[in-house]
Amino acid sequence: MRTHTSIWLCPGNRRRLERLVSNRNTAQKHVWRARVVLLSGDRVGTMAIMRQVGKSKPTVWRWQQRFLEEGVDGLLRDRNRGTGKRPLSPEVRALVLAKTVGEKPPNASHWSLRTMAKAVGIGHTSVQRIWAEHGLKPHLVSTFKLSNDPRLAEKVADVVGLYLNPPDKALVLSVDEKSQIQALDRTQPGLPMKKGRAGTMTHDYKRHGTTTLFAALNVLDGTVIGQCMKRHRHQEFLRFLRKLDRETTKQLDIHLIVDNYATHKHAKIKEWLEKHPRFHFHFTPTSASWLNQVERFFAEITRDAIRRGVFKSVPELEAAIDDYLAKHNQTPKPFVWTATAQSILGKVDRARQALIQVKSGNS
Repeated sequence: MRTHTSIWLCPGNRRRLERLVSNRNTAQKHVWRARVVLLSGDRVGTMAIMRQVGKSKPTVWRWQQRFLEEGVDGLLRDRNRGTGKRPLSPEVRALVLAKTVGEKPPNASHWSLRTMAKAVGIGHTSVQRIWAEHGLKPHLVSTFKLSNDPRLAEKVADVVGLYLNPPDKALVLSVDEKSQIQALDRTQPGLPMKKGRAGTMTHDYKRHGTTTLFAALNVLDGTVIGQCMKRHRHQEFLRFLRKLDRETTKQLDIHLIVDNYATHKHAKIKEWLEKHPRFHFHFTPTSASWLNQVERFFAEITRDAIRRGVFKSVPELEAAIDDYLAKHNQTPKPFVWTATAQSILGKVDRARQALIQVKSGNS
C-alpha cells in the first residue's frame, strides 16, 4: 500500500501552476497535471483529486511523484517511449518495392498485403505503409489501348482542331450510337435509402428488349440531338442524318466527328453526303473513341438515368431517355477541351516507348 504523498508548494511554483490552469492556450493534459499538484498542495485527498480531474489513482500518484522529482517542468514534458519494434531497414523496404513492381506471387496475378508480408517476412501493416508512401496500389489496374492507325497524327490534329478552333459559320457535332441499351425490370422492388443504409435493388432482373440511342453533341453549347431506334445499321444512321439536316440551320456547314464503325462508311451514307455537301465527316483514329466528346455524354446519361433505372418495356426506357435529353437541353453545359494535338501525340509516343522497354525486358 502506497503511503500518503505530501506536497508543499512555494509561492513561485503555485503562481506558475495557477497560470497554466487559467491560460486558455495551455494543453489540456498540462492543465489537469497542474490541477493534480495544486490540489495535492491544498491537502486534498487522493480520492477527491481523482473525482475532480477524472483520472485514476495510479495516474494521480505518477504525476505527484513527477513533480517531486522534476518540479513544474516535469509536468510539461512527456517521457519518450520506445516503439517496441525496430524500424524496417532500407533493404527490406527496397525488397518490398522491387517485388511489388517487378514480380508476381506464385499463385496470383497481383500482390495483396498479406501475400507480400508473408513473402518478405514482415507485418501486413508495414507493407501497407510502404505502398502508401510510394503511391502503389497493386489491387487496381487501368486499361488502355494505343491506336495503330497509320494516320493517327493527322486525325488527332483534325479532330482536336475542331474542338479548339472550330470553323466559322459551321456547327461541330460529336456523333455516335449507344447501342444495346437494355430495358431491365428488377424481379423485386428495392428498399429506400435511410440513415446508415444505402438504397438497395436486386441483382437479378427481367429483360424487356433493347434500344439504340443516336446522339449528336453540339461541342459549342452542349446541347444534344438524340433519337432512339431499334437497330444501328446504316439505314438507321441515315435516318438520323436526315434528322440533323432538318433540325440544324440550313445556312451552316455541319462537321460531324464520328468513329470508324462500318455503318458510318457505308456506300449509302457516302451517296447521301454527296447530295448534302454541307455535311463533312471527320473520323477519329482507330481505338481512340475517347477523342469523341459524345462518349462523355453517354457516360453521364448511363450514370444518371439508365444504370439504376427500372423499365418494364422498351417504350418506357425510350421515354426516360427522351425526358433526360429534354431536361439536359434546358440547361446545357459544354465539355471544355483543353488538350492540344501535340500534347496528345507526345503522350502516345511516351507510351509506345514504355511498351518497347517492357517488351525488351521480357524478351
